Amino acid sequence: MRFVVLGAGAVGSVLGARLARAGHDVHLVGRRAHVDAIRAHGLRVRTPDGEEVIRLDAVTTIAALAARPIWSEVDAVVLCVKSQDTAEALRELARHAEPELPILCAQNGVANEDTALRMFANVYGVLVACPTAYLEPGVVHAYSAPVTGVLDIGRYPHGRDAFAAQVSRVLSGAGYGSEVYADITAYKYGKLVTNLGNAVEALCGPNARGGNLDRLAMDEARTVLFSAEIHAEFAPVGPLVQVRPVGGERRPGGSSWQSVYRRTGGIETDYLNGEIVRLGRLHGVPTPVNAELQRAANRLVASGGEPGSVSELELLRAVVDGRGPVPGHREAD
Repeated sequence: MRFVVLGAGAVGSVLGARLARAGHDVHLVGRRAHVDAIRAHGLRVRTPDGEEVIRLDAVTTIAALAARPIWSEVDAVVLCVKSQDTAEALRELARHAEPELPILCAQNGVANEDTALRMFANVYGVLVACPTAYLEPGVVHAYSAPVTGVLDIGRYPHGRDAFAAQVSRVLSGAGYGSEVYADITAYKYGKLVTNLGNAVEALCGPNARGGNLDRLAMDEARTVLFSAEIHAEFAPVGPLVQVRPVGGERRPGGSSWQSVYRRTGGIETDYLNGEIVRLGRLHGVPTPVNAELQRAANRLVASGGEPGSVSELELLRAVVDGRGPVPGHREAD
């Protein structure tokens, strides 16, 4: 198959490399520094089992691909940008692509598919459970082996079809676990609940993941989803995703942590914790924990602070008294 990966960060670059190694035609669209490094030296993929260099076509804009004869033969666009960048990326894509082109939303959050459906007729949700990292141009890390991660798929808003089944087979052949679900949205809501800790990790560091603040945010989300009558399913990814060190080093942090570390100027918290806050406001359910995490994460990014520089205790206190923590300040616990 011929794929365009729009948003070649950690997940998208590793996916592109895996698909290319499995014999598929892959074109990456990414940031200038990353694209320049890939063009000059290839994409370096580091895994628990070693390192390999994959030669891939990489460009900085969809327009650059659309000018080539191969554009009419693209089978699908895999959307891997962060949720806050989805609308802009899709608007640019829609200027060059027919509305029937399949769009695979391989992203966290639950808002991307609906945004895509405004411009494209064939939209597929992809549940992403892929521990990866992109911290320097031209280099990505994939921490799960021998299976690279889980990429479950389903047609949006619901249903299975032959194309989803075909893509699932391709993903399985490229080293991923992949199932086709008729209600992919329910599984993406389940993933949303687990992703609420991304903000905790970005703010307080990886050791805070799974702690009190993380659990409170997830409990709050379950209450909100119940009140909104939204069903969440939790995909059994644990048996497949086996996280191991790469080059003797553990994964430094998840996607939100990496955004803060690389100072990208954005963070997807508005579409993770912020989604729970939105639903809480719609259904009259208080969401003080997720609201504080959303505010604090945005303040940290705006201030240019370091990931892990906010005290978990300080955040918990802020939830109780409504006081926002000072980004970059760590109080002795």
